[in-house]
Amino acid sequence: MVRIESIQPRKQRKARYNAPAHLRGKFLSAPLSPDLRKEYRIRSVRVVKGDSVKVLRGNAAGTEGVVDAVDTDRSLIVVQGVAVPKADGTEVPRPVNPSNVQVTKLNLKDPRRAGKLSEAR
Repeated sequence: MVRIESIQPRKQRKARYNAPAHLRGKFLSAPLSPDLRKEYRIRSVRVVKGDSVKVLRGNAAGTEGVVDAVDTDRSLIVVQGVAVPKADGTEVPRPVNPSNVQVTKLNLKDPRRAGKLSEAR
């Protein structure tokens, strides 16, 4: 993760909000399922669009779906099937914090990502 010197919560939050783009990706990592952990010998991975995840916390706990979008500015992900109703009854996607999901299936269409994960084996 990003090294933050201070232990003060306000400075910790400020460091996260003002982090540069190349470090924001580290805030988007999620733990792997036990079988993927054994296979790749790593504990967590950055979530990308197309990964299958299972929501572990919140009102949508237990929901499994594919990641539709990744918001690096707010450090949130949009999971297919996780939505809340608006006042008029229409469903709107509910962003989820990546720390509250578990990756169940990896999107390996990117050869660079696939190569990096196979190195860890």
